[in-house]
Amino acid sequence: MDSKQFREAAISSIDEIVKYYDTIEERRVVSNVEPGYLRKLLPEEAPQNGEAWADIQKDLESKIVPGMTHWQSPNFLAWFPSSSSFPAMLGEMYSAAFTGAAFNWICSPAVTELETIVMDWLAKAFGLPSCYLSTGPTNGGGVIHGTASEAIATVLVAARDKYLREATAHITDEEEREDAIAIRRSKLVALGSAATHSATKKGAQIAGVRFRAVPVHAADGYRMTGAELRRTILELRARGLEPFYLTATLGTTDTCAIDDMEGVASVLEELAPPGPGEVWVHVDAAYAGAALICPEYQHLAKVFDRFHSYNTNLHKWLLVNFDCSCVWVRDRNHLTEALSVSLAILRNQHTDSGLVTDYRDWQIPFGRRFRSLKVWFVLRTYGVEGLRAHVRKHMGLAETFAGLVKGRPDLFEIVTGPRFALTVIKLVKEGKTPEEQNALTKKMYDGVVEDGRIFLSSTVVGGVFAIRHNPATPLVEEHHVRRHFEILAEAAEKVLAEA
Repeated sequence: MDSKQFREAAISSIDEIVKYYDTIEERRVVSNVEPGYLRKLLPEEAPQNGEAWADIQKDLESKIVPGMTHWQSPNFLAWFPSSSSFPAMLGEMYSAAFTGAAFNWICSPAVTELETIVMDWLAKAFGLPSCYLSTGPTNGGGVIHGTASEAIATVLVAARDKYLREATAHITDEEEREDAIAIRRSKLVALGSAATHSATKKGAQIAGVRFRAVPVHAADGYRMTGAELRRTILELRARGLEPFYLTATLGTTDTCAIDDMEGVASVLEELAPPGPGEVWVHVDAAYAGAALICPEYQHLAKVFDRFHSYNTNLHKWLLVNFDCSCVWVRDRNHLTEALSVSLAILRNQHTDSGLVTDYRDWQIPFGRRFRSLKVWFVLRTYGVEGLRAHVRKHMGLAETFAGLVKGRPDLFEIVTGPRFALTVIKLVKEGKTPEEQNALTKKMYDGVVEDGRIFLSSTVVGGVFAIRHNPATPLVEEHHVRRHFEILAEAAEKVLAEA
């Protein structure tokens, strides 16, 4: 494909993408193909000779699109959103054109420097404490990872190495220190609440340490409390184990609960005060952290200066296409000490001077993408005020939905919410046991998903089977939300009539 052919193909592709977005509401949200459908449609081997772009493009619509779930549809309400916007798409296009591994500053200075700048812009826009700025008082700063799972695994590894390094700093003999580290490592425990994302447990597996969940309860709104954290830490220590890391969550996956950040900070300052032996606290705000763009939610960040790291995914709610997980640390040295690798081939005068950032030392992978470009495009196109309006719009739509639910107490009950545009509901039927209630809600949920007009996800909280409604895709409007409720009410009436 030469430049002329590329121009023609690109124009045709953009026209097709625009048409896709303009008509996305007409498509069934969830694909209904059978597993293995695509193998039946594609050849057994790659083509020996190149094909015309027009033929490839036809196959995209006829073979690939039928197997797609349409996350940008205003009728996609499941899990959390995966945002998209045209400025971000343009950023991805330019990034692909400039493609490079970008592991060092010298690889492409603009890639590194733009990332540092937009991460500082975002930290200020979110109202994060100054310790997370690259110019802040604690040697902090931000880096863009792919996902929150990657961010958690990265800071968990840094926390592990920091804890072991400090615990064995008094041992001068290198072999004796290695033995001591191996023994201590076998006792390390990473913590997260029972409602936190599975990324912490997976990160613990990667880091070769244990994981324990701090219990949460309905009476506390399914948030982790300081009291439960205290009980868990003391129980583990009584068994000779050493808690060294904690994921605190701002917006849990099931219900968007916010852990008791003040309580967590107070308990840890008592049981594991700052210094050697402290517990590294990472705040996972993968979805709900986007709300900090609004001043009315920035009070939630005030306690973060007592913690070690924080992340939020711009690709969930802030119009930056997947993937883009923003991570801030209070002290970048903890990352670089754990993850830095020095090879002769990597040496250059700029790195050796210590005056530049090499982001390869802030992450597990070596190479990295130019993600900051799409962030820059989105921030400049929408502005902070535009992003605030985007988030507030979805908050309002969730309030509308919750109001509709409350208007039909004969059908529904709100389990939690609305919180950060997420409302969790269940069916109600007098005279039924909790197990029977769960079965009715699940039957209704299965029917709605099978119907295909809208797509939601379900969960189980406190033994209750519930349905999550999260109208936070870029194209959703109030009339869509009202239609969502009509579909749910219709399905509920049918199920309850048959009960």
